[in-house]
Amino acid sequence: MAVPKQEVAQLSDLELARRIGQRDAAAVRLMTERNNQRLFRAAWSILGNRADAEDAVQACYVRAFGAIESFAGRSSLSTWLTRIVINEALGRERAARRRLARLDTESVVHLDEYREKLMGGSTELGGPDSTVAIKQIRALIEAAISTLPQDFRLVFVMREVEEMSIEEIADALQLMPATVKTRLFRARRRLREALAPDVEASLRGSFPFAGANCEAMTERTIEKLCGGTKQAK
Repeated sequence: MAVPKQEVAQLSDLELARRIGQRDAAAVRLMTERNNQRLFRAAWSILGNRADAEDAVQACYVRAFGAIESFAGRSSLSTWLTRIVINEALGRERAARRRLARLDTESVVHLDEYREKLMGGSTELGGPDSTVAIKQIRALIEAAISTLPQDFRLVFVMREVEEMSIEEIADALQLMPATVKTRLFRARRRLREALAPDVEASLRGSFPFAGANCEAMTERTIEKLCGGTKQAK
């Protein structure tokens, strides 16, 4: 019998994982609502494209569901999921590089398509943030972050946009905290050279993945993982 959403929200990560393994729709919903944005941002940091990042997040949830019994609670459920989505995105990126290597790298068409995908961050906003000026600022920020080397970009987004701690990032990426700090410092330095201080102030709203997008990801995940189980709201 499914636990009401209010009670599910109080469960420990281990108990929540157990409920997910039992195809409890309320537990799956809570998992996705808590983690959709973080996982999307991590995947985008690697893949540089919204559609590819969403696919990686969906695949992450499927992989996590299949391995949920292995979750031992040594790190938080969010960190465990972040490691999975990073590995998923890195695998997809390697596959994409192999495909590109088989193409004619001198082809202007192919290079332009790749560049367009790289810059394909999210600039669709809603509510009071949907003014043209704010969209332009956020697009500039996302474009600047897109130019960072992948290692710097991933650490920067996890820390400055997603606000994960240095320790959480080190755990998720299997790095020493000192390495995380070094990459973060270098990423910040590069971005300071590209962005004016007033543009940096708008960073928190970049890469939105909420509202309809978040709900759609949640519903797709519940449908895939719970196999038609009546959804708990």
